[in-house]
Amino acid sequence: MTVTVGIDLGTTYSCVAVWRHNRVEIIPNEQGNRTTPSCVAFTDSERFIGDAAKNQIAMNPVNTIFDAKRFIGRRFSDDMVQADKSLYPFKITGGLNDKPVILVTYKGEEKKFSAEEISSMVLSKMKETSEAYLGVTVKNAVITVPAYFNDCQRQATKDAGTVAGLKILRMINEPTAAAIAYGLENKAGITDETNALIFDLGGGTFDVALVNIGEGIFEVKATAGDSRLGGEDFDNAMVTHFVGEFKRKHKKDISQNPRALGRLRVACERAKRILSSATQTSVDIDCLYEGEDFSSLITRAKFEEINMDFFKKCMTTVEACLSDANMDKNSVNEVVLVGGSTRIPKIQEMLQEFFNGIELCKSINADEAIAYGAAILGAKLSGDGDEMVRDLQLVDVTSLSLGIQTVGEIVTVLIPRNTPMPTKVEKTFSTTSDNQTCVYQGERAKSKDNCLLGEFELSGIPMAPRCVPRINVCFDIDDNGILSVSAEETASGQSNKIAIINDDGKLSKEEIEKMVKDAERFRAEDQEHRKKVDAYNALERYAYCMKNKIRDSSVVSRMRREDLKKMEAAIEQAILWLDANEDGEVAVLMEKKKALERMDSCSITGDASLGVIS
Repeated sequence: MTVTVGIDLGTTYSCVAVWRHNRVEIIPNEQGNRTTPSCVAFTDSERFIGDAAKNQIAMNPVNTIFDAKRFIGRRFSDDMVQADKSLYPFKITGGLNDKPVILVTYKGEEKKFSAEEISSMVLSKMKETSEAYLGVTVKNAVITVPAYFNDCQRQATKDAGTVAGLKILRMINEPTAAAIAYGLENKAGITDETNALIFDLGGGTFDVALVNIGEGIFEVKATAGDSRLGGEDFDNAMVTHFVGEFKRKHKKDISQNPRALGRLRVACERAKRILSSATQTSVDIDCLYEGEDFSSLITRAKFEEINMDFFKKCMTTVEACLSDANMDKNSVNEVVLVGGSTRIPKIQEMLQEFFNGIELCKSINADEAIAYGAAILGAKLSGDGDEMVRDLQLVDVTSLSLGIQTVGEIVTVLIPRNTPMPTKVEKTFSTTSDNQTCVYQGERAKSKDNCLLGEFELSGIPMAPRCVPRINVCFDIDDNGILSVSAEETASGQSNKIAIINDDGKLSKEEIEKMVKDAERFRAEDQEHRKKVDAYNALERYAYCMKNKIRDSSVVSRMRREDLKKMEAAIEQAILWLDANEDGEVAVLMEKKKALERMDSCSITGDASLGVIS
């Protein structure tokens, strides 16, 4: 049985869904939660992913990785990475090909992980969660990405899925997935064509998409967004505010103390959530730094004040999306809220005011809608869906313009942003310098202000002065929004193909193979540790169960005094051994449990030959 899941790989939380029994099911994790923190934590003994990892943020901040999505597909020298790295308690440095590398200590050794590897661990967790729930091996997935992810970020996300052991059938923009969820959940209410504005504000990214929905066709008219704006920024603003307040009150600076910042961050996130339903709350942390307690009241009004620049940026992005779609705000029929940060009252208030009092659509679950839509697309691609799903038609668009560098280091755009995908464009150029040019993605005029995707290297073409070779350049964007570029030189009659090289966003085959092997090793270590924990817990439970059993007078009355004493000694010995051997081997733990079981069995049958376990 082949199953295709839809995965919302979020900055702060991830969600997985599947189409089953002619409907979408959100898959809960082992804690019963329908979303899983996108966190990975490392300790001296084990690796945690998800809820267990998030619990490590306050106590083990330097080895607990979150928000990896903000670094995936970026360069370490990127201004955004340089600005963000100081906000996190864990250490981020530069690696090969200018990739951001996260440093942690695991089992007493320093380890280096790329953002792709951390994301692959989260995706592996979602894969395992799905397999435990469905009872089958999960190989295929549709993964969502922010609409404003560039080509490098998309390719890096796809690589993370490959490392996690998944075949990525499609990558779909997050607001587009949410539009599918909205359209199918409200199909009875959509009789005519509907212009829906998807307002997707999550933990780390922000997207706006204007989607025309009608007769099973979802046509994206325009997208806009910011892949570095979300709830984490609101948390960071609160942390900065309280760091300043602590410094004023106690004349001490906690900004360089990872543990104090980790505890403060957790308290700020909790306060932010409370302020969505209450007008004020307090942030109370015992012994925050150098013996000093911290307690402060924060009102909703103050929270809004320190984040107002971010809120205004959201509204500016909405205006840009409408402008790109050549649509007036009065033509928007629905404003659909997606992402946990849309629960903030001020954001809802500003949206309603912008759209002249329109009633905001909250009919779909803000945390689950993206995975929901991805699961529907997965069902369509794998042929598992019903007639309605199979007939679904999706027309998405490019989020950023694509072009090549021409004279004066100016980008000549071949594919403008908001061009429907897939698309293919060809244009003839001549080289401005001998035998090379560059491919860029972005909206700025100067090439240096855009994202360099790669550099052409024309091989097999006779050397010629500038402006002599005639190069036919072809840009081809697939359904995933990933670009491939080729060209051929026509002046000399040769037609050698060329492609982008030095693409920092794409892992090499060797790098992927190494990461896959590392992932398998980590998975094996996790399983071995889990076996130890299970065996330890099983022995402990059995020992205490026997201890409670021999307190029962009806049981004791049937035992000889010497047998009772032997059993009490054996139980006490087992409990003391457990206290002294928390990292005991599985075989030893199982043997000690069997010894207790044999003794327990003998006590029931009345066998006099009770022995004390060794």
